[in-house]
Parts: sequence; structure tokens; C-alpha cells
Amino acid sequence: MNVIVKYFASIREDIGVSSESVATTASSLAALRDELIALGGAHAESLARGRAVRMAVNQVMSDEAAVLLDGAEVAFFPPVTGG
Repeated sequence: MNVIVKYFASIREDIGVSSESVATTASSLAALRDELIALGGAHAESLARGRAVRMAVNQVMSDEAAVLLDGAEVAFFPPVTGG
């Protein structure tokens, strides 16, 4: 299946693109994150386990157990703080 992956803020800056179409066999956000980490380089550093990364599927905040469907839009972004 194919999903659209969007990157925001420092993750976008590190990876160097704001979005990409990804062919995946992942059935969950956790599996997709692992596939992207396995690409190495900036993907591995920005999405590494242990780093705080927020995620959304189809513009709904989601945890790693969220199920992925063909054509889904997935977003990865760092936690946002402010006042």
C-alpha cells in the first residue's frame, strides 16, 4: 500500500523534505516508523526510538497502535511547547 508521510518542524528540517509518498507493508504507525528508521540517515536520527515524536493519521492525533490503510496521510512532528 502507499501512504503520504508529512514531516513538520525540526523533523522536516532534518529529513529535508516536507512530504513523501511511501510504499509500505506496515499495518500500524509503529511498523511504519520502524520502516522509516530502517532507511538510515536523517530518517533514523529524526524518528529514532527514544526521541519524542508526535504522530497523526488523517489529521487525528494517534498513538503507535493506530492502524494504517492505503492512501492514509501520516504526520510526524516534534512535541510543541509554548505559552
